Order: sequence, then C-alpha cells, then structure tokens
Amino acid sequence: MAPGNFSRVTEFILLGLSDRRELQVLFFTFFLMTYAMVLLGNLLIIVTVRTDPKLSSPMYFLLCNLSFIDICCSSVISPRMIVDLLSQRKTIAFEGCIAQVFFLHFVGASEMFLLTVMAYDRYTAICKPLHYTAIMSRQVCWALVLACWAGGFLHSIVHTLLTIQLPFCGPNTINSYFCDVPLVIQLACTDLYGTEWLMASNSGLISLVCFLVLVTSYMFILATVRVRYTEGNWKAFSTCASHVMAITLFFAPCIFTYLRPFSTHPSNKHFCMIYTVFSPLLNPLVYTLRNKEMKVSMWKLWKRCRV
Repeated sequence: MAPGNFSRVTEFILLGLSDRRELQVLFFTFFLMTYAMVLLGNLLIIVTVRTDPKLSSPMYFLLCNLSFIDICCSSVISPRMIVDLLSQRKTIAFEGCIAQVFFLHFVGASEMFLLTVMAYDRYTAICKPLHYTAIMSRQVCWALVLACWAGGFLHSIVHTLLTIQLPFCGPNTINSYFCDVPLVIQLACTDLYGTEWLMASNSGLISLVCFLVLVTSYMFILATVRVRYTEGNWKAFSTCASHVMAITLFFAPCIFTYLRPFSTHPSNKHFCMIYTVFSPLLNPLVYTLRNKEMKVSMWKLWKRCRV
C-alpha cells in the first residue's frame, strides 16, 4: 500500500481475558487484590530499607530499586486491565497503546539489567569478599542503577520508533489485555519481516544474554561455595535461591515471547501474565520471607508504627 493511501487507526480494541461476565467479575477481584499486594509489598520493602541503617549494604540498595521498578512495571499494565474487566467496550487510543508499549519495555528492560547487576553483586560478595566494599561502593551502585535505566530507555525507544513508523489501516483488535509489540505490529498494513527480526534481536537477545550472564554468575557462586565453604559464604549463597526463582519466572516467558518471529508464533496472553502481573508480586515475597534481616527490620518497623 502506497504511503498516505490509507486511513490511520485511531484506537485499538482489547479483547481482554474473557468475554464471560461472571469470569470478568472474578478476575476483577483477583487482580485488584494482586495489584494491591504488589504495591503494599514493594512499598514495604522500600520503606524498610530506607528507614533501617542496618540495611545499607549494596544488596539492599539494589533490592530497593528492584521494588521501585516492580511497582512501575505493574502500574503500566494492571490498573487499565482491572478497569477494563468491568467495561463493556475495552478500547485504548493509538497514542495510549504506544505509550503502554514504551513504558512496559522501558521498565521491563531496566529490570532485566538490574537483576543482572544484583547477580554481579552476589558474585562479588561471595567470590571476592575482601574486595567487595571497594568494588561495590555506593558510587558504583548508583552508576550501575543509572546505567540500567539508561539501557532500558534505549531499548524501549528503539521498539517505539519501529512501531510508530508502521502504517495501521485495517484491523484494530488485539487479543489480549494490554498492548505489546508482538501483538500491535501484526495489525500493520505492510511487510513485517525485517521489523520482526529487528525487534526479536532487540528484546529476545537482551533477555537471553542477561539470563545467560545470570546463570554463569550463579555457576561461579556455586563453585566457590563448594570449594571454600564458610558459614558466611553459605549464608550469602542461600540468598541467591530466591533470586534464582525470581529470575527464572521472569526471563523464561520473555525469552519465549520475544526470541522468535512474532507472525509464526503469536503471543499468548495468559503466558504473558507471568512477567506482567505475577513477577512483580513474587519479588517482595521471595526477598522477605527467606531473608532474616528483612523480617527483623520489618518487625521493628511495625513496632515503631504501633507506638
């Protein structure tokens, strides 16, 4: 189709999770509670770390930033999804859809990079304990966090620019509860072969490379703990178990979704819920229930609030 010879789509229709009214009400209640738990859990971690001087190590500084990213990630998707569950017509403006794509990939990629930095922090603490303070200074931590946000922005802006330059002139129905690149670009009125591979190499390779770096770091940590066992090393390694659980549930769906041609393997909306809805809820659980220092600090905070 020649440029300019089409009527541009101004809004998209989201089909949501179900068209059955009783299920929509059930989903509304469940996801409203889930979103509230995400906000409360991650805010509790942030307040606890910020108010307890004992939680001043780089690990807790990075954990505090992870909680902030999880709040942002969940807030990009969940509020609109919850409102749409009780709406008769689930529409989103073209600009709103593009904004959702941008912010989802912005915070999503930033979280990938931050999880990689957290794995590096654990590797340094266990494998190079004598140099840990010098390597992971507060200045270095701030620089790494800023680099994570900058990397997320660059990743997202590439996706956004590739999406908005596509012509949308025909179907405008998205079989999901949110706007994402694999779903949106399939509605474009043009050949997508080159665009699909560019986007897959962007999101898919970032997800895969970050995951491989994480796996490699944990292999080094395991080797160090086995060869040089001490109580301190084992305690540090035990904190990695929850981290492994979180990253597996976060990265596996992302790799499966983005590291493949979008047209031949459509995105599954139920599969996407793992990293858009449940992963932000998982992090506060695994980093508090399995962390004695966090539980003690939270109990102290609770007692101070009661006074």
